[in-house]
Amino acid sequence: MQPSTGESHSHSEATAQFESRKQDHIRLSLSPENEARGGSGLQRVELVHEALPDLDFSEVQLTHNILKSKISGLPLLVSSMTAGHHEAVDLNSRLAEACQARGWLMGVGSQRRELGDPQAAQEWREVRRRAPKVHLLGNLGLSQLIRTSTADVMRLVDHLEASAMIIHTNPLQECLQPEGTPQFSGGLKAIETLARELPVPLMVKETGCGFSPQTLQRLIDLGVTAVDISGFGGTHWGRIEGGRSQRGDIRHHAAQSFAHWGIGTVDSLVSAVELGPDYEVWASGGVRSGLEAATLLAIGAQTVGFAKPILEAALEGEKALDFRMELIEYELKTALFCTGSKSVSELQAKKVWRWRRV
Repeated sequence: MQPSTGESHSHSEATAQFESRKQDHIRLSLSPENEARGGSGLQRVELVHEALPDLDFSEVQLTHNILKSKISGLPLLVSSMTAGHHEAVDLNSRLAEACQARGWLMGVGSQRRELGDPQAAQEWREVRRRAPKVHLLGNLGLSQLIRTSTADVMRLVDHLEASAMIIHTNPLQECLQPEGTPQFSGGLKAIETLARELPVPLMVKETGCGFSPQTLQRLIDLGVTAVDISGFGGTHWGRIEGGRSQRGDIRHHAAQSFAHWGIGTVDSLVSAVELGPDYEVWASGGVRSGLEAATLLAIGAQTVGFAKPILEAALEGEKALDFRMELIEYELKTALFCTGSKSVSELQAKKVWRWRRV
């Protein structure tokens, strides 16, 4: 494979460039100016309070069947964030250990580097050593999948001992990234082929710009197990790549024009649920609390992903990470209790969400 810039680089130069980009992503994702806060649509939705819940708080159970009952655990996910640089091993190991202890799923950062660097898989060996039972979800970009065989994708699954594989689609980010690969021709066919040939569940995920009803419809017949709508409202990768470009560069200016590009998390989720697809619908994008997770679950999501708040806590330390995850769980359990729901399935069956009155 050629480097993403299309130029001829030595392996060490390509590695240095890759690591620098990933470290830029972590740094810039923590900046408030790169967060599309308020765009998720969560502020437009409320859960209906039940003043007389006929149950005890201790009866509320968060365990839920995920990926069409292939996994039983909490309907909570640490969304894919980072991989492939020297700081990632400790960070991902810390996240994996916390997810294993609390029963969360964990999506890993892009495994793209492993396609050309066999040594990159060492990162996951260390993560697995420290968290042997955690459910990890592999991750590869669609523009890379188009040029990658199923056998090579399976190699990524094996390196990770993954419970499922995520293919992420990020057209806006690829257009604005200085090293971007905005080559998506043949993407639907590549997803369909992989869904048919891969022996583990296949997911498709956006990276913060959401899915339209038309795109969700196009995914129905491809055989994927789940779709994470990952809507506008959280970290905005168009803004981040604009921040990485030199001032005066055409991508820097374009990123400002596209700073509000995307379909909100709630709108994407409602479209997916109304479509009633065979695939499972997951939700992420600007989710900051267990109450917001409960809202998305009530609308119809089967799993809810968190990124920035978990990253902030993980960088602070193990104690802060455990507290943040425990808080999210407690808020989610409280929301179920205060809607009179013993489980996520009961929450969804009750239809306890409504549009907030203006």
